[in-house]
Amino acid sequence: MERVRDVRELPKAHLHLHFTGSMRPATLLDLADKYGVRLPDALTGAEPPKLRATDERGWFRFQRLYDAARSCLREPEDIQRLVREAAEEDLRDGSGWLEIQVDPTSYAPRLGGLIPALEIILDAVETASRDTGLGMRVLVAANRMKHPLDARTLARLAVRYADRGIVGFGLSNDERRGMARDFDRAFAIARDGGLLAAPHGGELTGPASVRDCLDDLHAARIGHGVRAAEDPRLLKRLADRGVTCEVCPASNVALGVYEKPEDVPLRTLFDAGVPMALGADDPLLFGSRLAAQYEIAREHHGFDDAGLAELARQSVRGSAAPADVQKRLLAGVDAWLSG
Repeated sequence: MERVRDVRELPKAHLHLHFTGSMRPATLLDLADKYGVRLPDALTGAEPPKLRATDERGWFRFQRLYDAARSCLREPEDIQRLVREAAEEDLRDGSGWLEIQVDPTSYAPRLGGLIPALEIILDAVETASRDTGLGMRVLVAANRMKHPLDARTLARLAVRYADRGIVGFGLSNDERRGMARDFDRAFAIARDGGLLAAPHGGELTGPASVRDCLDDLHAARIGHGVRAAEDPRLLKRLADRGVTCEVCPASNVALGVYEKPEDVPLRTLFDAGVPMALGADDPLLFGSRLAAQYEIAREHHGFDDAGLAELARQSVRGSAAPADVQKRLLAGVDAWLSG
């Protein structure tokens, strides 16, 4: 019988983790108590909240829970704690590189403004990376529910702070709202400044949203991208261009994009040659972290250890990690597989 290796020991990169969504449930309860915040019941139970975001009402409920959790992050020490704990959780799951995604405008009102908020976040990431040994960088994400001019402001700021650990620029929130092309100028600013373009697409809407990310935003990575599985020509295009899809299986099921873990089209993308980077998205709300996504690939999609190792390699190659870090992590994958 073939030996089954521990996926937590498999070196990998984590490219799709949202800032507040990375929080430990116990930390959220601590912070809520600290500030006297009454959390929705869905955030205080032993089980993750029951979510379904395939309609407007469901997405609104998901956002309401996320906003309630974010409201508990009020001081620089809270930001430092969240980032340090996110790094610790990633290390426990075998991550050697983490790109955490954040819209600093969401934290600006409580942290003294947009620039102070971003600097506090970047300082926390730098400190956590130094203290834990985890390679850690930031992807600044604009909110597609806001005006495109806000996105341009964020893109300029992200470029200005690129030497402080920002490696990419994204676009998040409900992709059913706001056209990708409305944000083309913001992404041009980010790309011209050397940042990787990584917008969300192909989650709540179909293949067309992935094509829009490629055509209008010149995406190098796609946040989610799973709905590309519905269009063979689009799959070939992603494969030919080497565009990595940041696939989050547990999130897809929790939000109702797919009914069951086995319905997430991991095999379809993999067999088409589309690079993937498995991600946890929002562990606070979905109840599982990075290693669990690899367990889903193993248990529900028949990926053996060699297949899981290839998924890990794809995550590393799709990252913004420096060449020496990629080389070290890829060597670690080979060692895991041969050990």
